[in-house]
Amino acid sequence: MREHPDHGRPQARKRFGQHFLESTWADKLARAIAPGAADTFLEIGPGPGALTERLCARAGRVVGVEIDRDMVQHLRVAPPANLHLIEGDVLAVPADRIRDVLAEAGAPVDSPVRVAGNLPYNVASPILFRLMALREAGLPITDATVMLQREVADRLIATPGTKEYGVLTVLVRHKSDVRRLLQLPPGAFRPPPKVHSTVVRLDFHPPSPPVASEATFAGVVQAVFTRRRK
Repeated sequence: MREHPDHGRPQARKRFGQHFLESTWADKLARAIAPGAADTFLEIGPGPGALTERLCARAGRVVGVEIDRDMVQHLRVAPPANLHLIEGDVLAVPADRIRDVLAEAGAPVDSPVRVAGNLPYNVASPILFRLMALREAGLPITDATVMLQREVADRLIATPGTKEYGVLTVLVRHKSDVRRLLQLPPGAFRPPPKVHSTVVRLDFHPPSPPVASEATFAGVVQAVFTRRRK
């Protein structure tokens, strides 16, 4: 697998929000993720495989969920032995399907699953909520290291009283601790996006504080932040 979107690799598609990491930045991202030999990874949107290659070289196994059929075909040409692919939208792939592929990949039952991904910026927030839903469905996801638009990352790590602090901040941090790992310029990608990017790590934990109804809690949070001035 190569790092540039030429040399026979599928081209980035705007409708999927694809921007591919340059080799140097893929190395930096892999170091920030710090995969271990016993780790099992769920990679969201492996694309042409720049990060995938580095994860497979260091981790025990990697399950990639990729929506783009051309990318899946590219990755299947000469895949690492520890790479397993699911063709589909991570927002729609059932938890049981992911669980089955993890088992096929040799992941021990209920062993921790780490998540990594260069998320399409137009659906980054829904993917974060999807990860929390997958945890609630029984997937043992422990952490997620993901690439986001800088403004979205700023909202995740915002402090109370700032304009960035809002619904996304409260709901995501209700179930995870979030920290910033890397800042990336547009030139870190091909094609370059029009925004700067940030890598954050979410370390998941049980809801804190506990709530009797997740739906009610989310509704109250939504209501509060749509009426900030009141």
